[in-house]
Amino acid sequence: MKKLLAALVATTALAAPAVAEEITEFRIGILGGDNVQSRLNNYECLAEYTTEALGVETKLFTPADYNGVIQGLLGGALDMAWLGASGYAATYLKDPEAVEPVAVKTNLDGSYSYHSIGFARKDSGVTEIADLEGKVFGFGDPNSTSGYLIPSVEIPAQYDVTMEPGAFFGDVVFTGGHEQTIVAVYNGDIDAGVTWADGLGNWEDGYNSGALRRAVDNGLVDMNEMVRIWKSKPIPEGPVVLRRALPDDVKQKMSDLITGLYDRDQDCAYNVAFGDTAGFTPIAHEAYETIIEVRRQKNAN
Repeated sequence: MKKLLAALVATTALAAPAVAEEITEFRIGILGGDNVQSRLNNYECLAEYTTEALGVETKLFTPADYNGVIQGLLGGALDMAWLGASGYAATYLKDPEAVEPVAVKTNLDGSYSYHSIGFARKDSGVTEIADLEGKVFGFGDPNSTSGYLIPSVEIPAQYDVTMEPGAFFGDVVFTGGHEQTIVAVYNGDIDAGVTWADGLGNWEDGYNSGALRRAVDNGLVDMNEMVRIWKSKPIPEGPVVLRRALPDDVKQKMSDLITGLYDRDQDCAYNVAFGDTAGFTPIAHEAYETIIEVRRQKNAN
């Protein structure tokens, strides 16, 4: 690991730092879309550019689950993270002043949406949700938009089923994250699951970007052995957020770095964005008001 980068793996709660006006380091949280080493490798270039832009050490944190990143942002122990839309909603509902969205990943067609994708093994005989009666269905993380929130609302509404284990599905489990769900389905440990993808490009490539593409790039799966069984409505891509209390000049430098990353280093943008991207563009809170309301209602039930 290059000396500009200090990569720290955080699997427990992050300790809150002492309050200070000027930063002496910059801390980036990485959601658990794939394994720890892959996350660190793919963010190394961004960490190096961050150190160059800010003149301070950059540290990467890879908590065991989404909530670790959310709590790190809420507690002031993280300065930046790329959250899913539901993760941003959870953070905002806890503390509207904790973070601010600054950028969003843009797809090759110019959109900034993606989909929750339901999938199964091709040799399982499962081709649609209706085939899963009595079988095991896997979500990823409870704070994932595509890995839980959206499919837990849309699938029951579309198929008139409940996600309660033992009702329609034989069991409903949380695997822990996108990569875990993909591998569990591929290995036959569960019958079907959901993950995220932009829905563009070819199925055999794992689409252009998303968790399936990352799994293909990492050599974990052969998409020809799996089949799509469900696709959600478009979901707004989650935002890159910055801790609101950061100095204004730091926030400006990091916003410029993220939105200019594709033009500067397309390979780095590919790594950070889980695949092909047209780059990151500015985004504001207003883009997530609908998903915040969905999350609010889900929390109330």
